[in-house]
Amino acid sequence: MLIATSDLRQSPARQAAKLANVTVSTTAAEAAHTRIEPGILYFGTPVVLLSTVDQAGAPNLAPMSSAFWLGWRGMLGLGAKAKTAQNLMRNGECVLNLPSDALAAAVDRLALTTGSDPVPARKYERGYRHEPDKFARAGLTPVLSETVRPPRVAECPVTMEAVVEAVHPLAEDDPEQRGGVLVFEVRVQRVHVHDDVRMPGTEDRIDPDRWRPLIMSFQKLYGLGPQVHPSTLARIPERLYRGPDIERSRDQSSRANENRFTSGSQR
Repeated sequence: MLIATSDLRQSPARQAAKLANVTVSTTAAEAAHTRIEPGILYFGTPVVLLSTVDQAGAPNLAPMSSAFWLGWRGMLGLGAKAKTAQNLMRNGECVLNLPSDALAAAVDRLALTTGSDPVPARKYERGYRHEPDKFARAGLTPVLSETVRPPRVAECPVTMEAVVEAVHPLAEDDPEQRGGVLVFEVRVQRVHVHDDVRMPGTEDRIDPDRWRPLIMSFQKLYGLGPQVHPSTLARIPERLYRGPDIERSRDQSSRANENRFTSGSQR
């Protein structure tokens, strides 16, 4: 049953009256919950190592986890003053590198580092420091991308080259938060994977039993456990989800010859 937005603003008594066909408990089930106000609501999302290039063409690598995908589109939430956000606004290109749980230590080495110099005041207060060479700091290897300038991370089992299609401001209704966070809508142009995460006997499918993503949950790093229950949704053939962005991605020309990164220019 769907409840209209206007209904949600009404008193509990009026809402209950509208749920005539729903049994509402106000005893044991209600007591099972306690109202809290956590500072963050990161209940568990995959870690992304987002590679971009700065105004000088030097690569930057930033861990983030405010990301989700719909088809071949991704939504990335970033602080507006972050180096990565500035790079995306400037040139509209990135690579979404997805580390496995085996790369947790490498990801953690990038914690509390920023490509911004000087370090923004808010980050400085939280202990961040400027790091000019993120790839070296993490011990990861940059490799050329095919359609964008930012490099891919060789060690990540999944890398996705993408371009920015739209930028959506967040919390525009609140003067205190307005302009602080941006949501970047990116369109994936290439997907590269390690063969050991591909589903045997298929060309274009990831095997969820082989793919072990690194998960961020309330600032801590976790791995993904085994499947806990058969999925009814998994009965739908994956080919039925294929959208027009896949066909569009094939038309993207290769920019490999334009991508040249030396160890001295990595950032």
